Amino acid sequence: MSRTIFLGLVLALVACAPEPPTLTVSAAANLQPAFAELGAQFEKETGTRVVFNFGATGQLAQQIAQGAPVDLFAAADRATIDDLAARDFVLADTVRVYARGQIVLYTRADSAVEPRALADLTRPEIKRIAIANPQTAPYGAAARAALQNVGVWQAVEPKIIIAENIQQAQQYADTGNVDAAIIARALAIQSRHRWIPIPDDLYAPIDQALAVVKGTPNERAARAFAAFVLSPTGRAVLQKYGYTLPKLDTEN
Repeated sequence: MSRTIFLGLVLALVACAPEPPTLTVSAAANLQPAFAELGAQFEKETGTRVVFNFGATGQLAQQIAQGAPVDLFAAADRATIDDLAARDFVLADTVRVYARGQIVLYTRADSAVEPRALADLTRPEIKRIAIANPQTAPYGAAARAALQNVGVWQAVEPKIIIAENIQQAQQYADTGNVDAAIIARALAIQSRHRWIPIPDDLYAPIDQALAVVKGTPNERAARAFAAFVLSPTGRAVLQKYGYTLPKLDTEN
């Protein structure tokens, strides 16, 4: 066979080879920094591009239930994923807890107010406090629970500014529209601003789960990305952003 004919066959095979799919992942807003890094690494290793839709877990779940074209859903809790599985919107065998999150008390580095504990939020100089919507965002529910459990919710409720999601709560603080915010540690850890951890016995564990959406035409790629998140590489990235890692089924 001549070299010209051989090269022609190779080019024909390449042209006929299917391109890797583009994967659509709906993910809780707290995951934006970590998943942006994971998506880039996954594309580099597999050639599959990952497009993210970040938002409040409850809103993303509603979109999936209404038929949004999503391949994989990474929520900020386990209950939402379990509910979708029970209603047959995600593949039950793909449900996995991939991380545990934490909340922190967050203020701008140049702010004149510097609360050291949740009780400090009752001080008169702190006039506005942002949290994610407790009705749709698990981190917002955790923030409200923590404030209730230290006995200051009623005092600070008039100061509360409800953000659409945890990332927007951070933006309110970053831009000076609020004096403080309760946000995800994963967002605060890469920030130049001040933050202190909120004791995790003040709120229910924020165990975050994922699952492949039922009926996706990209099921194989979605399963591969879920496995990548749970792989040593994925877990290292999640740990870098301050998440606690769950014990995997393969671990003793």
